[in-house]
Amino acid sequence: MERELDELDYSDIEAKYHVPFDDGLDNVILVNGVPTITSAKQQKLFEAIQKRFRTQAEIDVPVECMHLPYDQDGNSKGYLLMELADSEEATHAIRTMNNYAFDKKHHFVVTRFSDVQRIATMDESYVEPEEEPYKQRGHLRSWLTDASGRDQLALCCGDDVQIAWHNRSSNPEIAHTRTRWTESYVQWSPLGTFLTTFHLQGIALWGGSSWERIMRYPHPGVRLVDFSPDEKYMVTWSAEPIQVPDNAPQGPQFFAPEDEGNRVAVWEVRTGHLLRTFPVQQDESINEAGQQVKGFSWPFLKWSGDSKYCAKLTPGKFISVYQVPSMGLLDQKSIKIDGVVDFEWCPLGDKDKEALEKWNNAKDQQPPPKGLKKPRDNMLCYWQPEVANQPARVTVMSVPAREVLRSKNLFNVADCKLHWHPQGDYLCVKVDRQTKTKKTVFCNFELFRMREKDFPVEVVELKDPVLAFAWEPQGSHFAVISTNDPNFGMAAPGVSLKTQLNFYHLHPRGNFRLLKTFDNTACNSLFWSPRGRHLLAATLGSTQKFELEWYDIDFNNEIRLNANNPEMLEEVKQIGSGEHYSMTDIEWDPSGRYVTTSASLWRRSTEHGYAIWNFHGLELQKHVLEQFKQILWRPRPKTLLSKEDQKRVRRNLREYSRHFDQEDQAEESSQALAHREVYQRMLQEWKDWRSHNRQVLEEAKRTYNTDTVGPSAEQLQKESTEEVQEWMEEVLEETEEVL
Repeated sequence: MERELDELDYSDIEAKYHVPFDDGLDNVILVNGVPTITSAKQQKLFEAIQKRFRTQAEIDVPVECMHLPYDQDGNSKGYLLMELADSEEATHAIRTMNNYAFDKKHHFVVTRFSDVQRIATMDESYVEPEEEPYKQRGHLRSWLTDASGRDQLALCCGDDVQIAWHNRSSNPEIAHTRTRWTESYVQWSPLGTFLTTFHLQGIALWGGSSWERIMRYPHPGVRLVDFSPDEKYMVTWSAEPIQVPDNAPQGPQFFAPEDEGNRVAVWEVRTGHLLRTFPVQQDESINEAGQQVKGFSWPFLKWSGDSKYCAKLTPGKFISVYQVPSMGLLDQKSIKIDGVVDFEWCPLGDKDKEALEKWNNAKDQQPPPKGLKKPRDNMLCYWQPEVANQPARVTVMSVPAREVLRSKNLFNVADCKLHWHPQGDYLCVKVDRQTKTKKTVFCNFELFRMREKDFPVEVVELKDPVLAFAWEPQGSHFAVISTNDPNFGMAAPGVSLKTQLNFYHLHPRGNFRLLKTFDNTACNSLFWSPRGRHLLAATLGSTQKFELEWYDIDFNNEIRLNANNPEMLEEVKQIGSGEHYSMTDIEWDPSGRYVTTSASLWRRSTEHGYAIWNFHGLELQKHVLEQFKQILWRPRPKTLLSKEDQKRVRRNLREYSRHFDQEDQAEESSQALAHREVYQRMLQEWKDWRSHNRQVLEEAKRTYNTDTVGPSAEQLQKESTEEVQEWMEEVLEETEEVL
């Protein structure tokens, strides 16, 4: 009987009534910064904290899971222990509720209870750290001191990365080269101070005249990098979730357990400190083939023009604005916007930078200088789609005040794109609308003039869909590529469409008007010169055409200025054209004088290399390189010259240009001299070879006592004659018999 009882299987009963035991305390958090109360107010405090966790972190914590310790006087100790469902929920609570403002006097400091235990058992004996010797580093902007004022290029070809000086009429001069400097690609910082390289362990920044490593950031598998406009902060993304092993190093530059599972990290560039990490919620959409595609938009965080704020979008819900360097939510709450689809910050233009600089230098003076104006606040623009009976809406909001400055209702909206002018002077909202049958799409431009009172809006209507839009960086023009091709929306990938190139400008009377239209083009991309005035229209992504067209929007500039008539319209003229087979990338140099077109190994299988053109469309150089990957111009920071100095340079531009023309002529003559020396050396080698052969021939004649050496012409002709017989077979008749 006992043997039969022992053989009975109780596994199903044990599994049903199994009680899990968690030996660790990873699910317990310590919330510091709680108001000090007596036991009579405990229930009310618990309910208030429970409500905050439910609304802010979406965590429902039972009151029974909160423990509030008291001292001998009967008052609470200012912290409480909270037992959550599991360690993942605890991690989410730490990430969301840390630094949360419970009221004006109390801010939560949330940590894991196991970390508190570990810190409590640490050895508290002070050990003085070793003082590191000071290392002298080169100037990070030393490339700006080049005597010829040349720009630099970064070239990736095969396993090599090269930093080269650009020369107008000769091959780039290599300044630095390194093999296997990066494992994928390179990227310049916005002001050109740092070169970013990608590695399996993270990324590294390099700079200075010796190209030493400035800082490294341990983010394994990082693939994308984005900088703040002033290069003080950096955002990285990796497709691999962050994993923190038990023996991971600790410190402000390393990931902590609460960062586990996140994929986006925010860093301080100068110190290398990790400021915060974020999870990535991938959006699901349907592509043209009807397949479900998952992804997210980059940059994940969008920076304000002055780099004081960064913001991320939760589609359809809210915009979260964070202050740097604390990376805490502005006013401890997000901006709730029903159905929000997209937003963009207003750039910080030259006028705003000058006003901000004057304000920072003179705001503490007493009395304040006359005419000192406070710079305008940061602004962001967002749009909401049509919901029920409410129309779509575009709104401009100030930050940090969260004041709505301007809004505009839109009707029959299929999609919107927000385009800020690079100087923050204008805002274009490109509105795609559908007809009642929803078979055709047409486009309108809602143009906001942001430097005028109440931000007046005017509408520019187009009857065709728009492929590309671009503002002139230093002016009031914009260019548009539209199409009325019936194959639009049905053409296969790589097939070019017939397009129209339209130029608009701000009329002296204050409204935007059509300046000129070029029909029957194939361009689909626009690239303005950084200095304005010149535009490059190109055909990218096509397998049939690779056209380049240069335009000057103020061709008769001197005549118009001398006429002193503001009503005289600018003349738009095509000043050059070209073609670069299989090109994939186009980029202007910082001065607006040169353009690079390149065919990358990553996108094309043949004709890898790059070409350099001037702003008139004249090809200066072309290099065909095997395994060519990337070419990037090094950006330049803002000029240190004052407005008066810049005007003086423009007035005396002919004198400066004469000096540089002489240098170009000297360089070309030196190149011609070098080519001449090579030619003369090769010619002399040929003459020496011929004279040597003549001597050998004369010695052979004397040796054989004959005037001719070798076989005669008749013998050569006879030996070279060969008789070839070819047999031909031909079928004259063919008969088939059935057996």
